[in-house]
Amino acid sequence: MRGLILPTATTWLMPVLVLFSVFLLLRGHNEPGGGFAGGLVLAAAFILLSIADGVREARETLHADPRSFIGTGLLLMLLAGIVAPLLYGEPFLTAHWWSVPVTGAGFSVGTPLLFDIGVYLAVAGTILLLAFSLEEEEE
Repeated sequence: MRGLILPTATTWLMPVLVLFSVFLLLRGHNEPGGGFAGGLVLAAAFILLSIADGVREARETLHADPRSFIGTGLLLMLLAGIVAPLLYGEPFLTAHWWSVPVTGAGFSVGTPLLFDIGVYLAVAGTILLLAFSLEEEEE
């Protein structure tokens, strides 16, 4: 018999936690946060959903296998840390910035953001793979 409070609360908390994880990811260059903290919050959101509605529902809501998150994250970290600096003939983890024109104002995108997104995906994928595996063993 399932309760009513946790699934209802999860319906409201999931979008807030996912948005907060993206906020932590994007804020992490100059303030506390970044890819690691954001990835943990994202994983916590889906773990909460798996506790409330089951692992199958959480996997369906995720729309991807956590292993693909890990692989994509590692690939992004590799691109940001090795490939981009090598293209410019510079050492490992040298930051590069590109200006992106946007209507009214522009902003810069750089390899540190790409690296942070890779960490975000790798951390979230690792934690989710571990949590889903442990929860599936209990069922």
